[in-house]
Amino acid sequence: MSKNDASCGCGEFPLLQKIKNPAEVKELSKEQLVQLAEELRQCIINTVSKGGGHLAPSLGVIELTLALFSCFDLDKDRLVWDVGHQAYAHKILTGRYENFHTLRQKDGISGFPRMAENSYDHFGVGHSSTSISAALGMAFASDIEGDGRNCVAVIGDGSMTAGQAFEGLNQAGGMKRKMVVVLNDNEMSISTNVGALSAYLSRKLSHPVMNRFKKDFESLLKQIPKIGDDLAMYAKRGEDSFKSFFTPGMLFESLDFTYLGPIDGHNLQELIDVFEQVKKIDSPVLVHVLTTKGKGYTPAEDNPTYFHGVGSFEPETGRAKKFKGGLPSYTEVFGKTLCKLAEKDDKIVAITAAMPEGTGTSPFREQFPERFVDVGICEQHAVTFAAGLATMGYKPAVAIYSTFLQRSYDQVVHDVCLQNLNVNFFLDRGGLVGADGATHHGVFDISFLRHIPNIVCMAPKDEAELARMIATAIDYDGPAAVRYPRGVGIGTILEENPRILEIGEGELLRDGFDGVIITVGSRVWPAIEAVEELDEEFGKAVAVFNTRFIKPLPEKQILELASRFKKILIVEENAKAGGFSSAVIEILVDNNAIDGHEIKRLGIPDEFIEHGTQQELRGELGIDKNGMKKSMLELLSK
Repeated sequence: MSKNDASCGCGEFPLLQKIKNPAEVKELSKEQLVQLAEELRQCIINTVSKGGGHLAPSLGVIELTLALFSCFDLDKDRLVWDVGHQAYAHKILTGRYENFHTLRQKDGISGFPRMAENSYDHFGVGHSSTSISAALGMAFASDIEGDGRNCVAVIGDGSMTAGQAFEGLNQAGGMKRKMVVVLNDNEMSISTNVGALSAYLSRKLSHPVMNRFKKDFESLLKQIPKIGDDLAMYAKRGEDSFKSFFTPGMLFESLDFTYLGPIDGHNLQELIDVFEQVKKIDSPVLVHVLTTKGKGYTPAEDNPTYFHGVGSFEPETGRAKKFKGGLPSYTEVFGKTLCKLAEKDDKIVAITAAMPEGTGTSPFREQFPERFVDVGICEQHAVTFAAGLATMGYKPAVAIYSTFLQRSYDQVVHDVCLQNLNVNFFLDRGGLVGADGATHHGVFDISFLRHIPNIVCMAPKDEAELARMIATAIDYDGPAAVRYPRGVGIGTILEENPRILEIGEGELLRDGFDGVIITVGSRVWPAIEAVEELDEEFGKAVAVFNTRFIKPLPEKQILELASRFKKILIVEENAKAGGFSSAVIEILVDNNAIDGHEIKRLGIPDEFIEHGTQQELRGELGIDKNGMKKSMLELLSK
């Protein structure tokens, strides 16, 4: 192993070893940039193959990243990556090469741009479609300061489906601020001839001399008596018609952006030439760049969806590394259960926001294509679209990650719950998700859903209970939400026909007389393990109560437990502030049943939790088996 292997863990790369900051990229020759691109690709492949990550997106923008670093001054200019799936090369070239092997590991570097991590991460991201708005804010501030900064937003074609992206474009065009939007398009297919001609045409039309000529010519035409303004208008229309015939840019031109492209996103020199000219344009510019996801790594190019966000794999073949287990994930259980219910109920419609694979709705899409809708990265639209469906007697199942439902909070309140519509939310990744970190942990949904009138909220302890809750939500005539964790369950056997649960009824899984643990969802079975060890090691008999429902809570059962036990431990995998434990305590306070009790709460503290494995984070926060055991012993010792 070389010295470099030991320090960075991703291979020996001569040029990468020398790059300590973005300015040094500007000093490289064309040949060195090409070599650097290959080193970046191999470094990223080596690292992601060991610990997982967003491989295909980052491989697709390596030349684009190098061109941006070559043309812009990141010590002064501002660069905003949308979502951050494509920012690995950026991270490596901004002083994090030596630590890149710690990507997404606990206490290592984040998988997304993060302002607190590095001064060149100019804006923190994790959710999509925010880059244009953020970059425009920076451009506005730059104009006020008069410092002449360039502000650049890099946004993917998928992120451009979201409304906020167009809100930003609309505002930027109206303000006419100097800024650059780079549209990284890795899906649109354009023939070689048209693409080459479009790139040539756009470069010529964007050249400073050409821009000056167009302005001078327009002024000259306007000076012609009586007909000058008309001639100028016709000349402008002619240019627009000519460009629209060869380029897809009229949408952006209509928003008062100068449109350039499509550009070959893997032609370094062409990219550099365009960006050098873009810097001289004092108005909003959109550069349309065509890239290939997974570029340079055949398995990722052949299967970009799988390699978008991938676990450990064999870099030589691209095959996933095999792990022991084989239990189905909660996501898979959800997908199969929804399909089974839809076979008997033709009113069920599955809705996802650009994540059919991630939410487990791909089988539904294949089996019931006419009842499946992928709305793109448009969570707000997904919720109101589902509300409209519900008014027509359908039973929409909105499958979405917990963290992304935050984006449609207003629609959940006004369009669904206020109207008491039969919309079902199935929230994957409820709780700590692991390596994706603070932007992706689903630790706020209990807090922001439980106080909304009309909604029923549930969380399963295992796979069988998840299936029952899916059936219960579909059967319930009103808004319902089921949140379940990332990963696999414990291997419970699923019922052929999942039974409907009684709304607001929990279950006492283990009785006792020394104290009680009140919990829900993913923390139920660890609580069982904890009390079993307390019994075996200390002779303490502690009860475990699974509320099943977060709203409505099983109030009578909780009050009965409070009358029997003075030592109460409440555990959740959600923010304690306004969360599950808060709801339990509210019941005790409102019923004058709080006095004389020793109560301790375990959950997510009032801070953002960084990345690490789920096991590491749960242990650190004390919500795993050992943490519950320790906290219960402390209660019992008082």
